[in-house]
Amino acid sequence: MSSDVHTKRRSDVHPDFFAAEAAGLRWLAAAGAPVVEVVSVAADRIELRRLHDVAPTRAAAERFGVALSAMHDAGADHFGSPPEGFTGQTFIGSREQESVPTDSWGEFYARTRVLAFVDPAVAAGNLTRSDEAAVREACDRIASGDLDPAPGGPDEKPARLHGDLWTGNVLWTPDGVVMIDPAAHGGHRETDLAMLALFGCPLLGQIIEGYQSRRPLESGWEQRVPLHQLHPLAVHAAGHGPVYGASLGAAARATLAL
Repeated sequence: MSSDVHTKRRSDVHPDFFAAEAAGLRWLAAAGAPVVEVVSVAADRIELRRLHDVAPTRAAAERFGVALSAMHDAGADHFGSPPEGFTGQTFIGSREQESVPTDSWGEFYARTRVLAFVDPAVAAGNLTRSDEAAVREACDRIASGDLDPAPGGPDEKPARLHGDLWTGNVLWTPDGVVMIDPAAHGGHRETDLAMLALFGCPLLGQIIEGYQSRRPLESGWEQRVPLHQLHPLAVHAAGHGPVYGASLGAAARATLAL
């Protein structure tokens, strides 16, 4: 096998697992996004162009911010839309999640990106009753449309999201940042940026500067970071321990304070 190819192989996954990854990468690449190249895909594996790591630089961070803005602006048909042409099961990490086209961002986000993971988090013992109540109350408000993008505003239309943009999926290479392992869908651009912030992406300030040099973010975006971190925190609370349940509850209370 060529040393230029990296193969991920699993026989214990849903038959759509690697197909969903490939579809997401190709959909983002169609928008000119810096994502790893798909070489081939099958039910039990995906072959990707091998990447080589280098140290992060300010210039690469700013270029990535510009590219991320352009990717978001490529858009999607609806909030919750899966990658174009893909009709199978979608995932975040190894966990299944729905990608159901929805007209309201709040309805989509509350139901399929937060509430869908609450019962598993409770069953795992990672979410207390008081935190669960705060999350459900926050989701009621989100689903009502109260926190939807302003009608007629630049964020009214769905953005084309990576969907799992934590720092481990941002690779610094000699050619700049390359993204891997998407959970691509149509959503709100601030969700990708909030996930970058959640786990401490290097040079995030420069990424944001690059982003805003091309496409300024809507006023108040910094205050909305906890709102957009509800999704990754809910996913982690479902399977990675009570510390994430506590963080989810805190983010829910911050959302209710908006």
